[in-house]
Amino acid sequence: MTPLMTVQLDQALDGAVRAVPPAWPLAATVAVNPFLGQGARSLAETAALLGRVAGIKVTMPRSWYAARIDAGEIADEDLLAAFERAPETGRPAGLAALKAAAKRDADPIAALPTVAELAADASGIDWPGLIAERIGAWAAGFFDQGQALWAAPKEKGAYSAWRAAATHDLTPEILGLKGFARHVAEAPQRADEAIARAVERLGLAEAALPTYLHALLMTMGGWSHLARQKLWQAELAGETNSDARELLAIRLIWEEALYAFYDSGIAAEWDAVCAAHAKPLAASSDQILDATLQEAAERATQRDLAATLAATPAATAAERSDERPALQAAFCIDVRSEVFRRALESIDPSIRTLGFAGFFGLATSHRRFGSDVEELRLPVLLNPGVHSVSGGEKDAQADLFARFSARAKRAWGRFKLAAVSSFAFVEAAGPIYAVRLVRDALRLRVPAEDGEPPPRLDPALTLEQQIGAAETILRAMSLTRDFAPLVLIVGHGARVMNNPHASALHCGACGGYSGEVNARLLALLVNDGEVRSGLREKGIEIPGDTLFVAALHDTTGDRVSLYSKDVASAAHKAELKRAETWLESAGKLARGERILRLPRARTDSDIARRSSDWAETRPEWALAGCKAFIAAPRARTKGKGLAGRAFLHDYLWKDDKDFGVLELIMTAPVVVASWISLQYYGSTVAPETFGGGNKLLHNVIGGLGVVEGNGGNLRPGLPWQSVHDGESFAHEPLRLSVYIEAPREAMTEILRKHPGVRALFDNGWLSLFAMDESGAASWRYAGDLTWIAVDAQEQLEPAPQAA
Repeated sequence: MTPLMTVQLDQALDGAVRAVPPAWPLAATVAVNPFLGQGARSLAETAALLGRVAGIKVTMPRSWYAARIDAGEIADEDLLAAFERAPETGRPAGLAALKAAAKRDADPIAALPTVAELAADASGIDWPGLIAERIGAWAAGFFDQGQALWAAPKEKGAYSAWRAAATHDLTPEILGLKGFARHVAEAPQRADEAIARAVERLGLAEAALPTYLHALLMTMGGWSHLARQKLWQAELAGETNSDARELLAIRLIWEEALYAFYDSGIAAEWDAVCAAHAKPLAASSDQILDATLQEAAERATQRDLAATLAATPAATAAERSDERPALQAAFCIDVRSEVFRRALESIDPSIRTLGFAGFFGLATSHRRFGSDVEELRLPVLLNPGVHSVSGGEKDAQADLFARFSARAKRAWGRFKLAAVSSFAFVEAAGPIYAVRLVRDALRLRVPAEDGEPPPRLDPALTLEQQIGAAETILRAMSLTRDFAPLVLIVGHGARVMNNPHASALHCGACGGYSGEVNARLLALLVNDGEVRSGLREKGIEIPGDTLFVAALHDTTGDRVSLYSKDVASAAHKAELKRAETWLESAGKLARGERILRLPRARTDSDIARRSSDWAETRPEWALAGCKAFIAAPRARTKGKGLAGRAFLHDYLWKDDKDFGVLELIMTAPVVVASWISLQYYGSTVAPETFGGGNKLLHNVIGGLGVVEGNGGNLRPGLPWQSVHDGESFAHEPLRLSVYIEAPREAMTEILRKHPGVRALFDNGWLSLFAMDESGAASWRYAGDLTWIAVDAQEQLEPAPQAA
């Protein structure tokens, strides 16, 4: 009789699946915190876990910290402060011992071996490599999103689909695993029964299950991350998905078969592995030391940033007066916007900018013109709140024709790739494509979305709903008064060629798409006369001469395009022309600053060429270097060089009566920014596990992701070229520091209300500072709902009580 799933095994499976981060497909890639499942652990505890299950370190090599200590960048005060927070058991004896230990290499670590690895040692056959190759070949077809000519059937689920394929795959038997196809055919038909049987046959104790199952998921790389994303999306929709569990069943059947085949040769070693998995996790002295050095590096950066924020820039005449601004521009909080905003404000003192999450409060599921695809242009933490399409009723016929044309084009593309026609097609039609190759190489083709008609909500909201949405968004943006004659709503995207990871350069708040749709929708909403009348009754007076215009910031070329035809206004012709001139001047300044960071970039024209160069592996640095999130009035950061390394969110706490906006900021934009920061962190400190590999070796699989070479594990995370310039790191791996100008009591209550967010701060994945009206970060959150004065480290403030 097949063993049944127990409560303990079910809980271990669920925990293992949730310990793995999700990964979104290439079409709409978003940054993901690779340590998402470890939010309740400290960095040292996470190092112990990932050391056991994957054999990786979660901090930089010791030499990286030692070099910064020797250069004076990490000061003694940073080391002492980090030392005081480290666990007493396992930390060095004092400052001198800590600095000396930083100059010694840590002992190497290795994951506990799987059965496949023990079998490989016993036989000399690379079973882990074969398993990765065979699972990858099957998974590419099963999870395929339209790239494969012969996709695997999906009707019966992952486990059943794999069994159908594996029973006819003789590769394992050819390499020596006799009877594998029969073993698969005789396996239980249900994935949970297969898991229970394998666990029993492998002799796994209950205590060993959590980390062993986690380890198996880690051996499958990005395929397990992709399956975790399926569960994430299903749960957002109130549904469920078992793909990750079924992947575990597949991997366990391999373990079960290899254990049975090599039993006598690996039994003793396997018993030792099982016993090691059953032991409680505990950070080693090396892991505690490394986590301490990491915190010291972060405190050094926080010290420098605090000095920058505390500096008082000279106010301009326009800022000292009550003059109405000539232009307001709302940008995404993305760190790339910081450079452009600073450049734009330097052009003229009457220009004001502000920052807000780039989906601009409109969580829309959008259908592009001529497309059947529903694009979720919203943060992945949310469900769509509205639906939108490009074009109105007058565009319906053209939209239908475009969709028919797109379908014909896809069919033609599949014909070109088919086994019978591909070679003959290349011989006959190859020369015809020379013109297209030249056109694409010279970037003469305009992207389809540039010429799309304005988007509209479908179905349309009622007037009351429109007014409510506009009020909520404007209050969240801290944009409720002092409106300029021209207000720009600036989304962002990146135009690049031959880049599978192009969507990772777009707007994370828009789900990996560019932000023009959300910007255009908001501009159309707040330009509506009836909506403005309703806003007036709610205390938001938008002058009659104020025009909202959507725009798109191309972050690769630092150029901003206006969608002025959406809201044609002859009365604003002069303002629009002046805004375009200002934006062009700001773009030149921003490009001049970015040139200093980009390899092989010397002139302004070099920036433009990068976006159209098919061989360019670093068209831009995207969010590399991100290290801080600041929610405060723009006056606290205006004119201060943050070097494109800070997320800037405008926030006026005195206008936030019930702190609802503050709660939204701390539970959504801050969390999304931490995902971005930690993805860059993980891709830097552990590129072999959490990075995307080498772009020069990438092949796109199933429209899902990339592999290095011709198969194997999907690579999650950022490519090496996104964090390294070929000589040194372009990203400094630091966990995000969050600075908020708001009462500590309000922030404490929000953390008390949201334990998941609180865990990120309590366990050091994020650092939180309370800013005062001078811009100084005067209080640091110390964990457990307590605060400590920055200038008096021994002074702890108890957690304020809820009102």
